[in-house]
Parts: sequence; C-alpha cells; structure tokens
Amino acid sequence: MRYKYSLLVLLVCFISKTSFADSYPRNYAIDILHYRFEISVSDNNNEIFGKASIRIQFKKSNIKQFRLDLINQTELRKGKGMLVQSISSNNQTLNYTHVGDSLMIQLAKPSTVDTVVTFEIQYKGIPEEGLRIIANKFGDRTFFSENWPNKTRHWLPSIDHPYDKATSEFIVKAPSKYQVVSNGLLLEESVLGNNTKLTHWKQSVPVSCWLFVLGVAEFAVQQVDQFNGKAIQTWVYPQDREAGFADFAQPTKQVLSFYSEYVGPFAYEKLANVQSTVSGGGMETSSAIYYAEKLITGKKEVRLRNVVIHEIAHQWFGNAVTESTWDDAWLSEGLTTFFTLLFIENAYGHDEYIAGIKSAKKAVYDYIKKDSLFSIVSNRSAETGVVTSGLTYQKGAWITHMLRDKIGEVNFRNGIQAYYKKYFNANASTLDFIAEMEKASNQDLKPFFQQWLYKPDNLKLSWSWDYDATSKQILIHVQQHQSSGFVFDVPIEFEIRKEGIAEGQLVKQQLNTKTADFKIPSATKPAFVSLDPRTVLLYDLVN
Repeated sequence: MRYKYSLLVLLVCFISKTSFADSYPRNYAIDILHYRFEISVSDNNNEIFGKASIRIQFKKSNIKQFRLDLINQTELRKGKGMLVQSISSNNQTLNYTHVGDSLMIQLAKPSTVDTVVTFEIQYKGIPEEGLRIIANKFGDRTFFSENWPNKTRHWLPSIDHPYDKATSEFIVKAPSKYQVVSNGLLLEESVLGNNTKLTHWKQSVPVSCWLFVLGVAEFAVQQVDQFNGKAIQTWVYPQDREAGFADFAQPTKQVLSFYSEYVGPFAYEKLANVQSTVSGGGMETSSAIYYAEKLITGKKEVRLRNVVIHEIAHQWFGNAVTESTWDDAWLSEGLTTFFTLLFIENAYGHDEYIAGIKSAKKAVYDYIKKDSLFSIVSNRSAETGVVTSGLTYQKGAWITHMLRDKIGEVNFRNGIQAYYKKYFNANASTLDFIAEMEKASNQDLKPFFQQWLYKPDNLKLSWSWDYDATSKQILIHVQQHQSSGFVFDVPIEFEIRKEGIAEGQLVKQQLNTKTADFKIPSATKPAFVSLDPRTVLLYDLVN
C-alpha cells in the first residue's frame, strides 16, 4: 500500500522526536575509551576503597571541564555514598567539584582535538546501591554488583548511561577466602599475604557501564566447555556445587551456537554463569551473567533453562548492540524476549514456541489492565523514573514476532544480521532498527512500527460468522473495540474448515476500519471458521 508523502513526514517527525526524549546530559565531546578500577573490600566493614583510572579521548578542542556520575556521601543517605579524596592527571593534581551526584573535573589546560588523557580518581565510601554487600541464602558474606539501569554511579565514577561504551578492567583486593569474578579474561590471581588476595580481570570489548560486573564470594568454579575457543564456566556457592554444576551443564553452548549462526558472532572473551544475590531472575552483565540464587536447585527446571537462554540472548541484544537512549529499551528487552522464544522453537519445537507466544499475549493484556497508557517507545529516562515494564518484554517480543511474519523469515534474518553487523559493539536506535528491516524487506515499515511501538493502544476484537446459502458466501463480521477510538490497520487471517476435510483453507484480509464485513465464496457451509489460526496477530477477544 502506498502512503501519502505528508503522512510519512508526520511519522518521521513523530518518531524522531520521541527517539531522543531521554534526559541524561550526554556529552559527545568526550569518549571514554577505558576504565581501570582498583577496588579493595574487606570483612571488617562495608566501606570500599577505589582508584579509577579513566582514559578519555577529547573530540573537540578547548574543553575545560567534563562531568562524571558519582553518588555523593550525604547525611540523607546516612553516610553512605562516595567521598572523592583526590583527582590527578599526569601526576598533576586537578581541581574538581562533587555536588548533587555529579563529579565535575577541571582540566589542567584546555583540550585539543583527539587528544587522549588518563585521569586518576581516588575515592572511598559505603555503596548505598550498585554494589550489594549482603549475606547470601546460606548466610555467607558476598559482594555483587547490580548496576541496572543507572546504579553504577553508586560505586564507580563513570558515564552512567548506555550511550557511552568502553573497555574495562577490575583489580580487586579481597580477603583470601573469596573468589572474584568479573568481565573478560582473568589476568592474575595472587595471594599477597595478610589474608589478602589480588584478582585482575580485563575485558577488551567495549560495553556500557551498567554491564560491568563484579562478584566477590566463596565459589565453586567449573570449566564446563569451550565455544569457538572461549571458555564456558559455572560459578556457584560451594554448598550448591553439585546442584549448580548440573543446572548449568545445558544449554549454554547450544544457545551460543544458535545465536552466532542466526545473528552474528559472540562478542565476549568468555561466558560464565554465576549464582548470585541479584534480585529478579537474572542479569545479563557481559561475559559473566548473574542468576538469582534461588533458581539453583539441581532439578534442571524449565524456568532456569529459559532464564539462561534469555540472558545469553542479551549478549547480542542489549550488550553487543545497545540502545542509544532509554527510550529504545525495547531493542534490548523486546528483541531478547523474542529471540529466547526463537531458540526454544529451534531446540524444542514449534509447539513450545507458540505456547510461549500465547503466554506473552496473555501477559500483555493482563498488564494493560493496570497501565493502559504505556507505549513501547516513549519519553523515558532512568534519571526520572522506570524505563521498562512487562510490555517492553512481552509486547516487544510480539511486535518482533509479527514483523517476522510480515516480511518473511529470510528477510527478517537478513535484516537482523545487517543490524547486528552495523551496530556491533556500538549503539543503535529504534530508527536504526527500522531502517535495516526496511532495507532487508524492501518495504515501508514505518506505519507498522508507528501503530505498534509508538501508540499505547492494544488491539481488541469481537467477531462472528455466518453462512448465506443463497449467495453461497461465508459472512464474517469483525469489530475493533479500542477505548481511545484508535483504529489499527492489520492483516487478519481466518481458517475455514469444511466437513470431512482435514486441511483447512487459510484466508487473509486487511482490517483497517472500526467494523468490517468480509464475504468469502464457499459452495457449502463450513464446519467451522477460526480467527488467527497461526497465532500471528496480537489482539484480545472481547464479548
């Protein structure tokens, strides 16, 4: 269908406006290339001592100062937060202010374009959030980062927003009884004496800082396998050694293989599945994924299996390709939820895929009973409120499911691969995703995404059918019931099954009015007519 130029202009303007509503103070004049964090923790108290060495490229000349996120130590936080002790560069002490959770650093002299400078920040404090220092389910002391969406600033000076990506390393001093897990590859593990162990991890792949991971606990560690020369590891509490090793034996390698073939190469140096005190089911931190401790049972439960698939899928969507702004969080959670189901279809069959899609549909319409105004892409910022809901996951997955059906499997896969290749280890927006899908399919997809992503409305239908023996026609009546009055423009399918014939006839119509009547020729009255037999339309049936 062709659309008038004026409509396309309105769509592009509307989409462009909403794509940059995230209010974080992005600074494209600087690019953080690398973070090096030296962190000391102890069992005596919850205070951490940190030294951050941050390598920054200045993209413009005459920059005199720049800003980082770091939570202040305040009375309101009951003394929790970080206290900066000194900042230097090239052995020269620098001036700074640390107010309102913003660390403003003055340069010794104005920048010149493309120069790279390393800044060293000495600080200490008790994290209010971000690094959780709590007992695990066995009562043992643990330290686990939980940075999403913007809690990195509670314990690490950083640009705490997904738009900036950098490589990283953690050099951690901790009591000798602990093992330390982090992003990337293990470079050193040494006992220093005085009951202190030094552990050094380095990740040479850039990620947004909420994907930095640090776990300090007593672990049982298993080298499970390798994938393309990269280690697959399991890290669980010693008390859960047998159960955890059994639970994580599968399906990590199969999942890595599937996404590498379907989407593109796995970005990171290893894949570790880590039992932790993380809230929720799991956290997709790059190369070392956290799982809620309660999920480890030794029973190889489907719930844990699906969380493993989901969090590994995030290594592609959200991690390697990261949303540019919080407005576009569905590019992480929606795509990942769909690709979780896609692996399930590949590994366990189409029926399990359809069961998952139907479950997602139920979740969508259950959720909108509580919040009918949530649209997938909208004005959101982690600085001011939540950036995702259940709809981001479930409706986002359904939109991707419908997209695949709309443009076909070959075009969809080509589009996904092109999108991943173009934005690999970088950032992308919803507009970027749409553009790659339009190129792959040679279709104008803006109207599709406009009604499903940018509108809070959700399709509600009633329908009925009858047979007119005189005209020999099946008469189908369909009505849309969105309370806002918005009318969807969607393909709608019916299966017509005749008496004594096992295979039904699939009929597709276009529904683009509030009410519609379709007349389908039929020599005889069908045994029955069903709506959406392939489960490819997101709708709720109302009386």
